[in-house]
Amino acid sequence: MKKVFGLVSGLALMSSMAWAEPSGVFRQAHEVGSGSASSLDPISKGRVFQITEKIMSRLVRPDMDGRPSPDLAISWTANEDATVWTLALREGVKFHDGTSFGSEDVVYSLQRVLDPAMDSPARAAIAMINAVEAIDANTVQLTLDAPFADLPLLLMDYRLRMIPEGSGDTIATTGIGTGPFMVKSFDPEGTSVLVANMDYFDGPPGVAEMDLIGIPDAQARLQALLGGQIDMEPGVTAQQRVMLDSSDQFNVQVVPTGNWRGIVFRTDVAPYDDARVRKALRMVADRQEMVDLVMGGGAIVSCDTPVGPRDQYRADMDCPQDIEGAKALLAEAGYPDGIDVDLYVATLEQTWPVIAEVYQKQAAAAGIRVNIVQVPSDGYWNDVWMQKDVVTTRWNERPADQALNEIYRSTARWNESYYKDDQFDALLTAARSELDFDKRHDLYVQAQEHLWETAGTLIPYHVTQLVGTTARVHNLDAVENNAIRWNLVTVD
Repeated sequence: MKKVFGLVSGLALMSSMAWAEPSGVFRQAHEVGSGSASSLDPISKGRVFQITEKIMSRLVRPDMDGRPSPDLAISWTANEDATVWTLALREGVKFHDGTSFGSEDVVYSLQRVLDPAMDSPARAAIAMINAVEAIDANTVQLTLDAPFADLPLLLMDYRLRMIPEGSGDTIATTGIGTGPFMVKSFDPEGTSVLVANMDYFDGPPGVAEMDLIGIPDAQARLQALLGGQIDMEPGVTAQQRVMLDSSDQFNVQVVPTGNWRGIVFRTDVAPYDDARVRKALRMVADRQEMVDLVMGGGAIVSCDTPVGPRDQYRADMDCPQDIEGAKALLAEAGYPDGIDVDLYVATLEQTWPVIAEVYQKQAAAAGIRVNIVQVPSDGYWNDVWMQKDVVTTRWNERPADQALNEIYRSTARWNESYYKDDQFDALLTAARSELDFDKRHDLYVQAQEHLWETAGTLIPYHVTQLVGTTARVHNLDAVENNAIRWNLVTVD
């Protein structure tokens, strides 16, 4: 007897608004994260997700409450032990080049992610898939290496976009997908132009064109919003919100998310290779003060777990500032006079410099002398992140299993703190194989509690995101970015 784990529906994401001819231009900035190496390949490190999210579809997408809902897959079922999953695909869908979407495209897209030679950061999200098979033109079967009841959650990954079979060598520049917009031109450091896909399976989108403009600096992006050069900026600070709220030319959305900002200490280099030092560095943080000073109160305290506040597996922990405890741990580790820390910061993210300054003052009370090193925003992800010993970082919301595996599992491609812990890995493996929800919940909680004791990442809070838009923008979902239905957006 099969258990149905997904929402079964023949039609997904149908808008209540009547379809009309697309009109107007929506303009948005992106950070040019990988410079000239940025691409439209959704599974590459250099993908420009602000573009790929609009031109390519997933099998499963989050609904407005973050739950798995149909996209290119309209239903999914699993066998009794959740080791074999069967997905029914949406019929009649066309790629932007006019070719039909079907099961062979799904097989190709997922196998490409799973191929170790591709070295894709997305591989960690679905590494439990052993085989992908086309049962017929509109049915795909996924065989796992162990039971896993939460597979639909992972298929929502924002990088798991479906591309045409055999398009791997060209997808980085063509961006052919099934999404509501099509690539007219791609300029990773300038302006990329997308146009409405009139054959989109959920109907023509609301705007005729979307322009994606490369602006690396956060302050420059805000100025572009204020000057009307762009229509949306998701990184508005509490201080900047006052300015936007005072004008009828702008609107601000308040969106609670599982997104987070933090500080990473590499666990493979001294003195951060000592778990006592790492915990001391995190214990000195007054997280509520960070929320108040950095976010103007618009965030939820986190005790160094990447699992979002609304996630079903979130651990309920307390982590008050403990200066004396931090001093004792440093002394026990051989640093009775404290340590010196070079913290690398860029203005790529507006809150990073403020986080660094607040942490610098808090850490000083325990003899931790933080030297803030300002570096250029251009090339930050290639030249600083995962290169220097201590850096600022940020992550967007992910389901618990994905966040824990992708950021901390020993073999993860984006294990930014170089954290390697056999006990932690074992907890994740056990959780993935546990079909009983309560037991699975306990294992994920234990994994988060283990991070509190041993991790090298300070995660002070999860962001309540302030999204600024020009007043000409309408129907932009007030949800975490990964769930926005871009086809519904309209402009005056």
